[in-house]
Amino acid sequence: MDIIKDVLTFLADNVFGQVPILIGLITLAGLILQRKRFEDTLAGALRATIGVVILFIGVEVFSGGLTSFQTVLASAMGTEPPKADHTLTDFLTRQGGTIALVIAVAFIVHVLIVRLFPAARYLYLTGHLMFWISTVTVASLVTINPHADQLTLVLCGAGFVAAYWTLQPLWMRPLMRRVMPDDRFGFAHTSSLTALITGYAARPLGSRDKHDTEKLKLPRQLSFFKDVNVSTALIITVIMLAAVAFADNGVVTKAAAEMDAKLSPWVWAILVGLRFAGGIAILLYGVRMFLGEIVPAFKGFSDRVIPGTRPALDAPTIFPTAPTAVMVGFVASTGVFLVCLAVFAGAGWFTLAPPMIMLFFVGGAAGVFGNAVAGWRGALLGGVISGLVLAVGQAVTWGLYEKTAPELSTLADPDWYAIAWLLKAVEPVVGGNAIWAVPVVALAATAATLLLLGRRDKTKAAREGDTAEGEPAAAR
Repeated sequence: MDIIKDVLTFLADNVFGQVPILIGLITLAGLILQRKRFEDTLAGALRATIGVVILFIGVEVFSGGLTSFQTVLASAMGTEPPKADHTLTDFLTRQGGTIALVIAVAFIVHVLIVRLFPAARYLYLTGHLMFWISTVTVASLVTINPHADQLTLVLCGAGFVAAYWTLQPLWMRPLMRRVMPDDRFGFAHTSSLTALITGYAARPLGSRDKHDTEKLKLPRQLSFFKDVNVSTALIITVIMLAAVAFADNGVVTKAAAEMDAKLSPWVWAILVGLRFAGGIAILLYGVRMFLGEIVPAFKGFSDRVIPGTRPALDAPTIFPTAPTAVMVGFVASTGVFLVCLAVFAGAGWFTLAPPMIMLFFVGGAAGVFGNAVAGWRGALLGGVISGLVLAVGQAVTWGLYEKTAPELSTLADPDWYAIAWLLKAVEPVVGGNAIWAVPVVALAATAATLLLLGRRDKTKAAREGDTAEGEPAAAR
């Protein structure tokens, strides 16, 4: 038993927890299954791995400045983040082994479900979110039953997490088909809640054909904004300079000193804006590089191991389809969040902590999906919805994790909030001693959904077959 536990923990920490390794191994196996030549297999696996490494380098480049910006922004708004008696570090120290086991067991269950049910379609491959979803789930289960043993937490958590990984790309599929009509890969990111809301809410606002962010006509004097790198640098720099102007001088000086002790705060603000734009450019390059390898390589799994399946990938994979929409969504989500921060603090309700990284990825993804439905109007709405969900979600969820890891609410994506409150709602029904109902209901609902989808697909295929048989030969 200990050997199995050690193996699963090793896989969780060193494979699923290391996205470049995971993607590289998946690409390698897919190319081997296609019986590609040795040199093509090795090169393809390395290119996919390096592409993911480049992607994360891009994230590190722009997120480094934004982390300091959060402190400066809070100072400019005259607010301080809430204090916690229990920390995420303490929680991970206590439950880190449990979370690792949940990841490994959940992935095995997820693969089995996808293999058994053709309607499942997608294999969830966003490694870092595997960790966070498992962490949120374990924290929620501990909240329901603080006395649950490790085996109970692992099995209950793995069942629920496997159900989420299976269903989340499926409920995003209709919107993804608007963004990626060829259905090469699915969307595996915990911003799906705001993306779905945006997709439905944006429908009355127009169409992409008329208002596509990537085809906006600007006056000649503003035409440089059509270059996403230029517009990103300008917008973020202006926001940074405004924050520096109103923040406490000591806070700003300290933030600037982290980059260079001799650096002026104003120059620091400009450099952060430029680094943000550079980081986005690096990220998009890495995305294109690893997508160019993982998608065709995955055909090996689709043909030989899990027929008909496709990879479900991280949010940045859709950013190259509409980079301007990403910026519209990010700026709108940030603006709305800051308004909420001021209103909540002024009303004495809750002091929000600006989650700049989440605002970028969640707002950017919602912007892309909103643009796919209604152009720039949809992208703007997606950003507004993202800012509201992140603000309200943070405020109402902080207390829920008061005895486990309240910081999960400030680091959260929208789906985290949905999971937290869904499991909290289960507590009065099943009680703390009946958390086994969580995975049972989740897996049963998943199986029922996949059976219904499978039946619908068969009916659709039969109708299309009948139509084709009824057509004259010349029309086929």
